[in-house]
Amino acid sequence: MTVLHQYDYLFAITTCFAFLDAWNIGANDVANSFATSVSSRCLTMKQAMLIASVMEFSGSVLVGSRVAETIRTKIVDPVLYEKQPSILLLAMMCAIIGSSVFLTAATRWGLPVSTTHSIVGGVVGAATASVGINNVSWGWDGVAQVFAAWVIAPGISGMLGALVFSLTNHFVLKRKGGQPIRRALLSVPFYTFVTVAALAMLVIWKGIQLDIEPTATQILISIFTVAAGATLLQSWFVLPYLWRKVVREDWPLKWYMIWRGPFLLKRSPPPSPPPGISRVNITNYYRGHLTLDELATVRASESLLSSVQSARSPADLEKDTSLILPPPALSPTPPRSRGSPLVPPRPPGPWYTPRVLLHLINRVLLRGLEKDIISLQKHHPTSVLSWDLADMHSHSKRYDNRVEYMYSSLQIITASAASFIHGANDVANCIGPFATAYSIWRTGEINTSEEGNEVPVWALCFGGAAIVLGLLTYGYHVMRTLGNRLTLISPSRGFCMELASAVTVLVSTRLKLPVSTTQCITGATVGVGLANGDWRCVNWRLIGWIYLGWVVTVPVAGVIAGGLMAVIINAPRWG
Repeated sequence: MTVLHQYDYLFAITTCFAFLDAWNIGANDVANSFATSVSSRCLTMKQAMLIASVMEFSGSVLVGSRVAETIRTKIVDPVLYEKQPSILLLAMMCAIIGSSVFLTAATRWGLPVSTTHSIVGGVVGAATASVGINNVSWGWDGVAQVFAAWVIAPGISGMLGALVFSLTNHFVLKRKGGQPIRRALLSVPFYTFVTVAALAMLVIWKGIQLDIEPTATQILISIFTVAAGATLLQSWFVLPYLWRKVVREDWPLKWYMIWRGPFLLKRSPPPSPPPGISRVNITNYYRGHLTLDELATVRASESLLSSVQSARSPADLEKDTSLILPPPALSPTPPRSRGSPLVPPRPPGPWYTPRVLLHLINRVLLRGLEKDIISLQKHHPTSVLSWDLADMHSHSKRYDNRVEYMYSSLQIITASAASFIHGANDVANCIGPFATAYSIWRTGEINTSEEGNEVPVWALCFGGAAIVLGLLTYGYHVMRTLGNRLTLISPSRGFCMELASAVTVLVSTRLKLPVSTTQCITGATVGVGLANGDWRCVNWRLIGWIYLGWVVTVPVAGVIAGGLMAVIINAPRWG
């Protein structure tokens, strides 16, 4: 039964902005788990959104409650509001408003800021305006712990990503002859075991509610059992499929035949393909990304063509003594159509007919599925994040597409794990303060016991659903900022980034540190990019822009929340 009925309007406002905050988390942080998969062409946008929706919601509901306790109790001691619980209700409302307003502006501009930073800034600002800056927990058990995690997380994920990619590069990718393909096939089960073990570790540690605490031996047995089972399933179904597809060049093989498992090995040798069809029917993961020699040829030809077109007399042409290179494979730019091949056409009829209404609703709710992320990443001319992407991509090494295809299945697994862990970590950003506001509104008092601090399951479902909606409607906007705009991403690189980021967030969740998943994936991406052996493989301007966003997030969200809190509590007739 609700006690503080007089503040129903406050809780209603808090609920609306908590939904907006969670929506922005989905729209802004979708790049953390699936921008790499889409950028490397492992997954289409629709496939990525489907997997992300399931994994984000599952992580939010199963594991999110424990991380939420840090945001709601460690930044400011709720006991300070014990005499006036309604002030804490107001403070949580202002914190969520400050966070959601800042995130909305950042998401609109495509800036991949930290949603963890924004809510911490909102809580700090609201607490400063209500109980004073000295009562904010700045020590290691409060804000300092969060600040330290922000600094440590990118470093750890970057070093881990560089380590994993360096080992993979040395033992698999750089080998000569047919060794890379066979070694990649053997390495897939090992990395699968590590990824699934990390997921099982998180769920067992933080997601399962048991009356009896399991022993360390029981936890280890559970983790190894789940990881070994998943690895055996993959070895039974996926590895035979990869063997037939890549090694045997079985071009007629369809994806749904994967369920035949080892019986695929008994298939007869494939016939010769018809004209126009390659025996190795595999995606070219480097399509559109030129090497150094190709880029030099293209730009020299473009320069020569430009000088010819701008010449005013035959004498001007004779002045150009530069080396004439062979013409590149250039084609005239086709006229840009107003429509997009990814957007379904509007049905005939007026707007109020059911078919047209359904089409318009789908365009609003599923507009993110209609975007070509790779094209958007290349064409962003008015952005402050402009960079010579072609030159940056040309300095990255190219590997055999058959090896990259092996790792594409592994990247899907690591992306799913990263998405699950992301949902577990980032749902705390909006649900922590919202759960505190709900508890005060319902009971009229501040409950500091462990049982009283438990986050309701429906609140986690509420936050998870809003995150998924943000993914579907506006997640592409920030996704185009990361991915290939930060460094060249291929499946072999992408799975290293996602695995490093997932492990870093996993450890942080275990230690109850609300780290920023944006920082983890950014650090891992930079680490893998530098592991290519060339600092020019990384977009340093974009990294600086992202770090600038992290720096301004806390003060801006704090000022919005603190200013709103100060105005309301000093208004006449409050309380």
